Amino acid sequence: MYIRKTTKKIGDKTYTNYLLVESMMTPKGPRQKTVFSLGNLKPRPESEWMRLADQLKDALTGQKRLDGFDREVQQIVSSQQETSDKHRKSPKTVEQAEQELVSVYPDKIEIERCRQAGPVHVGHEFWKRLGLDLILEESGFSNKTQLLTEVMTMNRLIAPSSEHAMPDWVQRTALEDILETELESLNDEALYRNMNELYPARAKIEKALVEREKSLFNLTEAIYLYDLTSSYFEGQAPANPQAKRGYSRDSRPDCKQVVIGLVVGREGFPKAHEIFDGNRADQTTVGEMLDVLQGRVGKLSEGTVVIDRGMASAKNIGQIKERGMHYIIAGRHSERSDWLEEMESDLAADLPAVALAKVEASAQAGGRSLTSAAKGWQEVIRQPSPTNPFQKKARVYVKWCADEDETVVLCKSEGRREKDRAIRDKQEKRLVEDLQKLRGRIEKGRLKNQKAIEQTIGRLRERYPRVARYYEIGYDAQEGRLCWEEKAEKKAMAGKLDGSYILKTDRKDLSADEIWRVYSLLTRAEKAFRDMKSPLAERPIFHHLKHRVQTHIFLCVLAYHLLVAIENTLLGKSIHSSWATVREALETHQVITVVLPTASGDILKVRRGSKAEEKHLELYRALEISSEIIKPTKTWVRP
Repeated sequence: MYIRKTTKKIGDKTYTNYLLVESMMTPKGPRQKTVFSLGNLKPRPESEWMRLADQLKDALTGQKRLDGFDREVQQIVSSQQETSDKHRKSPKTVEQAEQELVSVYPDKIEIERCRQAGPVHVGHEFWKRLGLDLILEESGFSNKTQLLTEVMTMNRLIAPSSEHAMPDWVQRTALEDILETELESLNDEALYRNMNELYPARAKIEKALVEREKSLFNLTEAIYLYDLTSSYFEGQAPANPQAKRGYSRDSRPDCKQVVIGLVVGREGFPKAHEIFDGNRADQTTVGEMLDVLQGRVGKLSEGTVVIDRGMASAKNIGQIKERGMHYIIAGRHSERSDWLEEMESDLAADLPAVALAKVEASAQAGGRSLTSAAKGWQEVIRQPSPTNPFQKKARVYVKWCADEDETVVLCKSEGRREKDRAIRDKQEKRLVEDLQKLRGRIEKGRLKNQKAIEQTIGRLRERYPRVARYYEIGYDAQEGRLCWEEKAEKKAMAGKLDGSYILKTDRKDLSADEIWRVYSLLTRAEKAFRDMKSPLAERPIFHHLKHRVQTHIFLCVLAYHLLVAIENTLLGKSIHSSWATVREALETHQVITVVLPTASGDILKVRRGSKAEEKHLELYRALEISSEIIKPTKTWVRP
């Protein structure tokens, strides 16, 4: 489109009018069509006429602009739409266009502006399916904020990068075509400002999203799986009071970090998240996390919280029960020795009559019958996880026991027994080797100070805590000799307990295998952290300001909502593919512009998606998404 000047003389007076004109091809050759009259533009500097024409073109074709539209442009478009529909002009789709015969030079046909589209197309469709635009709108955000939030979330989902690098990534994708907006002027400052706007509304957005997913995927609210992880910073982050050194799950104790708490449901969908100080102890976060969870999902009574042994303190159990909830936790390793006799019992042995009566009474109260297998050790086969069908099956034996007000489930795992034994043997070998080296240093006179020797022994105990407890290590100052002795009885007991662990719960309506299966769901929280750290690249954290760090993690959580929605949709169609696999498969589906030089001298440009391959179509069908990424459009260009 361009602006053309026309004049008309009536009497002695000359009237000037400016027209918005579009060049188009007709069977008789190229012609110019007037879109509508702009009146006299002389009050406006001539240098601004082209900007006016560009804005009018975008407004008429339904394009959005990051910088918005001038009020004058909005008034012109509104006036023309009200006056007559015939003055409206939108780019023709290939299907809507008249069947025109155009002669082209086949040797001069070119392809330009090839953009990756498949992963962005899937991400955008699930963004709409989860109703995130409506959620953001109801949270009071403008169209621009909604747009930028989607762009930033798509980047996390597809090709995680910094805000500085994000505009370049956008230009390598078909986001402009899919979102029907101009993103060429996007810069990192706009993205940083958008993070500032999102920060106060994180809880409100997460709550609305949880409600939306509950109805969309028919999710249950009975099981809440809670776990923690840590993410480290690049740099010292002096302006962030939460950035502290603590126990690093990333094996980066040299870096400051924050601790992230996440609650997911039975199906793996996130329910709530919170960011804690980097040196926060796991067991101190439970009460605060339950308050956050209640703010997201509402009433928590009758739900069951599943947590690992690191948070299984009496105080935390009390906080769970105060809210009317149940718990399933893993007992500490030291508690296993209290059940050694039961652990060593024959796998076919039944429970004592008194305990068995309690089991049967609880089963009847829960409205179910107790099978004979539930009276003693039961064999449970852990099947491969839904997202990893190649995982090996695991054989586990479980046994129901009663302990006052709690139900205790004893568990024995064949695979875990071999693992525990291998770890202990490896650490024991290293401990003995280090003790022999220390003895050699003492005998050669390289280490004489008794305090220094005792400190070295202490460090070895810290380095090998799993096996140091089975050795009596001491230093005889008079003889100047280091000695150690194996605690055979204690070590033998550890061997008997290899591969065993215990689970505890206050629920009386579940059998041993049901309790074990519910606890095993905790791996879904662990999977969420793996996905956030690997395909979504949540760490390392390069932001230093507290509100930017928390918003960065929030965007990763939003991207994970999309990821788990995509994977669960595929699982419903018996496709066990991870998002990373789907993303890689769809990268070859692109949006392109076909350039057709015609015999008339004009150039026809057709913007459309490439033809979907069979592997693309299979995924689109499973995800219930159209394979047509955009509506094809054609534009005539005069050289």
